[in-house]
Amino acid sequence: MTRLLLICAAAIAAFAAIQPAHADTLLVDRAKMDASTEHAMRGMSMPAVEHKLGAPAQKLEPRGGQKAQWPLIQRWVYPQYTVYFAHGRVVDVVLNHASPEEIGPAPAH
Repeated sequence: MTRLLLICAAAIAAFAAIQPAHADTLLVDRAKMDASTEHAMRGMSMPAVEHKLGAPAQKLEPRGGQKAQWPLIQRWVYPQYTVYFAHGRVVDVVLNHASPEEIGPAPAH
């Protein structure tokens, strides 16, 4: 009986000594968390975005526009996301780079 108690006590002590596991953040989880963050909405004008969110941390050089069917794309970088504009209107908002703790999709081979 005492041997069984000693084994149980040792098992309890071993489980108590185990450190809690560090949870990884999945890309999809961060996207869901960031959905509550105030951001630009598709179709907003550039002045409306700047009024709502303030000045961006960086305005990148425009890209595209080589052909009439390819619009000039402008990009404004905010701390959590980048806003993409075409013809002066928001066409997309994309989350910025993941943190080192985040697990995202595997790279294409």
